[in-house]
Amino acid sequence: MDAPAAPRPTPRPAAERSAVRSLLRLWPYVRPVRARLCAAAFVAVVASCLGLVIPLVLKWIVDGPVTDRDTGGVWLGGVLLLVIGLVEALLFGLRRWLVARPLAGVEAAMRAALYGHLQRLPVSFHERWPSGQLLSRATTDLHLLRMFFAFPLTFLVVNGTTILVGCVILLAQEWTLGLVLLAPVLPLVLLCALFEMRYAVASRRAQDQLGDLTTVIEEAVLGIRVIKGFGRHRSQARAFRELADRVRHTELYKARLLAAIWAVILTLPELAIGAALVLGTVQVADGELSAGTLVAFLSTALALRWPVEAMGFLLAMSNEAATAADRFFDVMDEPIPPDAPDARDAPDALSGPSPGGAAAAAGRAGADGLRFERVTFRYPDAPPGARPALDGIDLHIRSGETMALVGATGSGKTTLTALVPRLHEPSGGRILLDGADTAALSRAALRARVAVAFEEPTLFSATVRENVLMGAGEDGGDPGAGLERALRVAQAADFVAALPHGADTQVGEQGLSLSGGQRQRLALARAVVGRPRFLVLDDPLSALDVHTEAAVEAALREVLATTTALVVAHRPSTVLLADRVALLSGGRITAVGTHQELLASSPEYVALMSGAGTEDPRDPQDPEGPEGPEGKEDGAR
Repeated sequence: MDAPAAPRPTPRPAAERSAVRSLLRLWPYVRPVRARLCAAAFVAVVASCLGLVIPLVLKWIVDGPVTDRDTGGVWLGGVLLLVIGLVEALLFGLRRWLVARPLAGVEAAMRAALYGHLQRLPVSFHERWPSGQLLSRATTDLHLLRMFFAFPLTFLVVNGTTILVGCVILLAQEWTLGLVLLAPVLPLVLLCALFEMRYAVASRRAQDQLGDLTTVIEEAVLGIRVIKGFGRHRSQARAFRELADRVRHTELYKARLLAAIWAVILTLPELAIGAALVLGTVQVADGELSAGTLVAFLSTALALRWPVEAMGFLLAMSNEAATAADRFFDVMDEPIPPDAPDARDAPDALSGPSPGGAAAAAGRAGADGLRFERVTFRYPDAPPGARPALDGIDLHIRSGETMALVGATGSGKTTLTALVPRLHEPSGGRILLDGADTAALSRAALRARVAVAFEEPTLFSATVRENVLMGAGEDGGDPGAGLERALRVAQAADFVAALPHGADTQVGEQGLSLSGGQRQRLALARAVVGRPRFLVLDDPLSALDVHTEAAVEAALREVLATTTALVVAHRPSTVLLADRVALLSGGRITAVGTHQELLASSPEYVALMSGAGTEDPRDPQDPEGPEGPEGKEDGAR
């Protein structure tokens, strides 16, 4: 079961990519701390330029006290050098203090912005993107950006200024030797430009491959039961090694590029310094140059070695940061479906579910229930010319009514239920909640009215209480009473009480410490705890044994009596919870009536209820996957 490389956005060609433009897009996040960053850069420039004063002091010592054999002058020069060194060290320490706290805040703000954006993006985005790619952007890439702000960004300015000031000092001391030292500048600029282009491509490839590797690790951890159950640990390990080898080869290629540019940056200046040393020594011997001037010149040249040599390293880090910025904005540039301002500002639209809210809604004048009007839906990645997953759905669920949705696998049941809370947006038509178009409601207002429970329950690394109360509104009354009622309806109170810490027990990642039936009952409790006006249940009892299912259904009738509900059903016992049944076939509603009426009039419905019909009559590419139950589990482990 080799894991293929996860799909990801194709990076722009290097010719079209500008590292500077990518990094400039980060300015809105840096703007709040620009004063401290500028202060840190200024302090670092002053500290670095102080280092260039040391050669001038050495020149004074050699040409003055040493030549004159003035011991006191030598000691004075030594003290002066010590003071300059201490001030330089203190200034560099001040620079680090200035940037540490604000840059941690910048990283935290960017991470919060990314997380908030991910939460607002539609489900279709998350279906396209591997989770490992998103994780690597939220962790590794943002860490690279913080490191860029803390070190390369400042020292590109500092080193550039230091090199410029140093070159002026060299030319002022002896212009002929200065020209010898400046001879390698043009070749270095050209080679660094070539290095930057190649390293940018390698850096993007490495970071994308690391995202793929993160995806494989995450899938292996979450799917460890499947891997062990089918004995696929060797093939998974092989797939992991292949991806790890790709990362290793790319990193080695990056290392070779960095080693090559580093070798060039080290060699050319050293050759220039050697040539200047020979020429300067000849000039001193001929009396054309003082020994102190030669010492100061060579000391200045050596002081410039680190700023020059570090340019390759700084360019590499800057390219990695630019790539990280591109990957960050790959996500941030994804458009968020707009919410209507009038719906968002409407007081009623903002009100969350409250006790008895569904009943009040049902009794309100003009309450119309849930209505689908000519609803169509086509998946964005569907091939051209393919039939839509849903084609002209017309369905009315009256206020306070429970409608069972029945259909073969692939008929579009899960897709239809996902349209109500706007997990997907309809391609055409509209969906009305008590006469209000869901497209005109803000997502917060919509989800305050609609609660959902999916066939595949998702729990979070939190307590049972926190997982269930995620479905409660802020004005939902006493949380304790709501929790007890929800657990009772879902027949989960007994097994929750038996947990080590009751409702305060941590359920672990994905709730894997619980059985499938227990997870499904907690998901059902989460759906009903807020007493929603509208309830959408996607076969929420598929993992329960017969006895637990019967107990849950009996308690669920109490909830369904006071809400408008759409329930995906695969078994007659679930269908009997509903007032009416809608038959979905080929993406269309083909029949609506009571259970008895459809048994008498629809052969397809009879086949489904008897278990004979397992496939949709049409042959579409089923984007929503199998909807049938994957097996039964006991109510408690």
